[in-house]
Amino acid sequence: MIRPILAFGHPNLRKESEKITPDFPELKTLIADLYETMNNANGVGLAAIQVNVPVNVVVVNADPFKEDHPDLEGFQKTYINLEILEESGKEWVYNEGCLSVPTINEDVSRKPMVKIEYDDENFVRQTETVSGMVARILQHEYEHLQGRVFTDNLSSLRRMLLRKKLEQISKGQISGKYKMNHARK
Repeated sequence: MIRPILAFGHPNLRKESEKITPDFPELKTLIADLYETMNNANGVGLAAIQVNVPVNVVVVNADPFKEDHPDLEGFQKTYINLEILEESGKEWVYNEGCLSVPTINEDVSRKPMVKIEYDDENFVRQTETVSGMVARILQHEYEHLQGRVFTDNLSSLRRMLLRKKLEQISKGQISGKYKMNHARK
């Protein structure tokens, strides 16, 4: 089922996500809905909080990057109780967007490598080091789990310049080409 995505300005986007246990109700349904919602909106990552479920679940589909990064063809993965343990390497800038902040894309600096821990869909704890676009996607989604959005990484001057557009998003005057849940309409 496609769920509405919380828009910038919705207070629940600022909530920290809670870790879950294997008995979390309807987990398989939530994960399926996250993939369907993300793919419908042409996203590459989605945190459960973005569909108003404040739990530590992230889905990633890096396949759209396969043209420039052939190793990402078919890359699709679920991360439960994700933690970033370490970020390393020389920061690189990339123009990011976010399904919760439609029509705004901005340059964001991130480290190219992250060491992560997470539970897979069978709640087996995994530790991995990922790099490149997957590392970037996970850093972006991890911020959502902490109640942050990518625009928090911008300079105060850049955020000030975007203020009107961000207000329009929060009021529902600007929306994505997918179902959204706005804070104030």
